[in-house]
Amino acid sequence: MAKQTPAKQSYVPPLLDLFRQYGYDGVSLSKISEATGLGKASLYHHFPGGKDDMVETVLAALDQWLQDTAVDALAVEGDALTRLGRMGDRIQSAYSHGEKPCMLAALMLGSAKDDFQPQVQRMLQRWMGAIAAVLVASGMDETLAQERSEDALIAIQGALIMARALDDPAVFERTMQRLPEQLCG
Repeated sequence: MAKQTPAKQSYVPPLLDLFRQYGYDGVSLSKISEATGLGKASLYHHFPGGKDDMVETVLAALDQWLQDTAVDALAVEGDALTRLGRMGDRIQSAYSHGEKPCMLAALMLGSAKDDFQPQVQRMLQRWMGAIAAVLVASGMDETLAQERSEDALIAIQGALIMARALDDPAVFERTMQRLPEQLCG
């Protein structure tokens, strides 16, 4: 993994916005330069590995975000509905209540899928594992809890796609509000 420096970290927000909006293949150096304010030479100074280095930097930040936003929300005390509701609230906020697409999904659609799939897979598996652990702790059978954790991420990702396709973020908000009870029911 690429070395994470404070300078690199300062470019994560604009890079995240670019990659989540255009995917790996749709992001050109000119778009990156415009979004970050860096010329080509400066881009390669901060990211010697080019776009791959940029994506790795953003994925590292997303991995930490996932831990802080979703996994940690599930690890606190409380009943399953409360914990899953807290995770849902944080996820809604992170995706601007359905207005922002998921970068992980955008990466899995382009030519970079094979390059970044292992990192994305680990992140999603950790998230599903955290959801399943909450459900098992509430008394659910482990196999059913695993299936429901998959259903949760399918619902979240599907709702993000539908919200954008229909230009209606309320689709995502409704899904996130119903999700805790659907998982626990």
